[in-house]
Amino acid sequence: MTIQFPQDAAPFIATSRNILRSHGIEITIGSDFEQYSEIIHSERKMQNLGVPFDHTKHNLRPRDSFWLIGRNGKGDLIHTQAAKKVPLGGKTLAAHLLTRFRDFPPPLPGVDINRSRFRATPGAHQIAGNVVYHGEVWMAPPEKGCYRGVGLSTVLARTGLLEAMRRWDPDYIYGFMLRKVAFKGFAERMGYMHNEPGALKWQVDGHEQPIEAFLTWLSQEDARYMLDIPVEDLVEEAA
Repeated sequence: MTIQFPQDAAPFIATSRNILRSHGIEITIGSDFEQYSEIIHSERKMQNLGVPFDHTKHNLRPRDSFWLIGRNGKGDLIHTQAAKKVPLGGKTLAAHLLTRFRDFPPPLPGVDINRSRFRATPGAHQIAGNVVYHGEVWMAPPEKGCYRGVGLSTVLARTGLLEAMRRWDPDYIYGFMLRKVAFKGFAERMGYMHNEPGALKWQVDGHEQPIEAFLTWLSQEDARYMLDIPVEDLVEEAA
C-alpha cells in the first residue's frame, strides 16, 4: 500500500523550507555514509558517530538508508539525523532486539555491552513488517546560534520522518532516546506518539547506575496524522 496523507505533502515541504530558510538553515540529504562519517568526525566533535550508521560496521546501501544534515548561513553544521530499514525477518521488533539490541549502543565511551540489557516494551511486541530505525538526532549547542527552544527541532525531525515515509512507506518507525532527553519532552517535539521507558539499560564505565533509553516509535497511521498537522502550528507551540 502506498501511503496517502490526508493532504498533499507539498504544503508541509514548502512551509518547512520557508521556516528553515528564515533561520538561515539549509538541508542536505544523502546516502553516502562514508561522506557522512567524515562530516561527523570533523564537525560534530561533541557526539560520536552512532554505531548503527557506521559504514565500517554495517552495509548501508543507498536504497535502504539516508542521512540528513542542516547548516547555518555560515556553513556550520547545526543538525543531523539518519534513518535505515531494519530487516526483521518476519519477527517482531521485540524478538529481533533480544539478540540484536547490542547493534544500537549509545554514542558514549566505556559501554559494557555484556552487562547491558534489553527489555521488550508493549510497542516492541507490536512493531513488525516494514520497519525503519531513526537516529543520529542532534542539535548544535547555543554557541552555534539560537537553534534550540525555537521549535526548529520539530520542523527538522518531521522533515526526516517525511523523507522516510516517502522513500519506504514503512509500517513503523522507531528509535531510542536517553531518559534525560525523553523527560524534557523531546520525543513529543520530534513527533513520536509512543515513548516507552525501560527498553534499554546500558552499563557504562564510570557510572554507578545504568543509562536508560526509551523506545520511541510511530505507526504508519501515527505518521500520517502527525504530518498532516500544519507545521507552523507545531513550531509556535514548541517554541
